[in-house]
Amino acid sequence: MDILKKPDPGPWDEDYTRRGALWSGAIHVLPDLPPGSRVLELGCGNGKTAIPMILQGWDVIALDFSPRAVAFCRKAIPDFLHGQVMIADARWSPFKSATFDAILAIHVIAHMYAPDRNCVAREITRLLRPGGMLFFCEFSSDDFRFGKGHETEEATFRRGTGIITHYFSEKEVSDLFSTLTPVSVTKHPWLMRVRGCSLVRSEVHGIFTR
Repeated sequence: MDILKKPDPGPWDEDYTRRGALWSGAIHVLPDLPPGSRVLELGCGNGKTAIPMILQGWDVIALDFSPRAVAFCRKAIPDFLHGQVMIADARWSPFKSATFDAILAIHVIAHMYAPDRNCVAREITRLLRPGGMLFFCEFSSDDFRFGKGHETEEATFRRGTGIITHYFSEKEVSDLFSTLTPVSVTKHPWLMRVRGCSLVRSEVHGIFTR
């Protein structure tokens, strides 16, 4: 039986307080959804993805368990854009079943331990409408940061900030969302240049339908 603990946003709040808006740069390619689609973003952070989503004409709700992240996200969204941002636990969200046409989970589920990842997967299934889509993205075990820090669980590492990161295999992603129908689960590697060195970054992208 999964043993779940109350999530602690402390390390994230401390990181946002110390460094400000943590996420910038290019966003992931957004899915092709019609205007008016009701879309939930799990782990909105400081709003890097939420704003482009709203600009697509979608009905967007973005949540994060970190009050500091939500404050940054709300501040980043201009007054003329309409989107809801809230503090909420992705494991038990305050929404009715079959509410969303799509859910985006981009670099959020990896910051949870296995019981919490399983809980979020069940919650995602509950929230999607029939035919609704999940768009998942996390770093894979081929990423150059795999193995850095203290291993607190298999393929899960805690670094100096106290934040954990789990690194996924393609099979693990498929197994995590076994209650959904996979459309595609693929690995996406690329090279990143840092101080003259080429480092391998690698993500697992998954698209599932209910």
